[in-house]
Amino acid sequence: MASYARTERAALADLLSQVGPDAPTLCAGWTTRDLAAHLVVRERRPDSSPGILFKPLANYTDKVRRAKAARPYEELIHLVRTGPPRLSLFGLPGVDAAANTMEYFVHLEDVRRAQPDFKPRDLDPGLNDFLWKRVKGGAKLMMRKVPVGVELRRTDTADEARPVVVRKGTPVVTLAGPPAELLLYVYGRKEQALVTVEGDEDAVRQLHATPTGI
Repeated sequence: MASYARTERAALADLLSQVGPDAPTLCAGWTTRDLAAHLVVRERRPDSSPGILFKPLANYTDKVRRAKAARPYEELIHLVRTGPPRLSLFGLPGVDAAANTMEYFVHLEDVRRAQPDFKPRDLDPGLNDFLWKRVKGGAKLMMRKVPVGVELRRTDTADEARPVVVRKGTPVVTLAGPPAELLLYVYGRKEQALVTVEGDEDAVRQLHATPTGI
């Protein structure tokens, strides 16, 4: 797990440097500079973290992020690349791997898939297995507002071909694809996620129209 967190972090830092501070991302309204600042603040300013989940505190979180975004871009990339400081929660043994593998995977794809030459990556099977466990465990929370039933079907291995129910209800929509693509869909990157959607036409429309993610 730890190696995947480090690998995704390094790949994102490389890409941020390559595309520059003003490149688009899939995070609404954010350039690559904004995204880099978010990652730095997330690991180094725990006082601003509650605003990520609680809207009344969101203005403070955004203020801290914008202040950090005003720093030199290469400084932000360096802080992203070197990771959390020792006294950060994310610097505790095991936490970086558990909390950052998915974070950096998603944000790496946020930059990659906003570029015109985007192509899907050929991921390590171990990373696919890790993402599959996380999407199965987190989809219920991420899709809590969806008014129809949802099940996920992994398509990259025959061993996991049976659909997994992540949202009870009727009618049921089935999302099928590799774990990485299912994860991106569940986390709100619906237009860019390479998944197959199966089910009643109206139910599919409701699923697409309902915000998902944190």
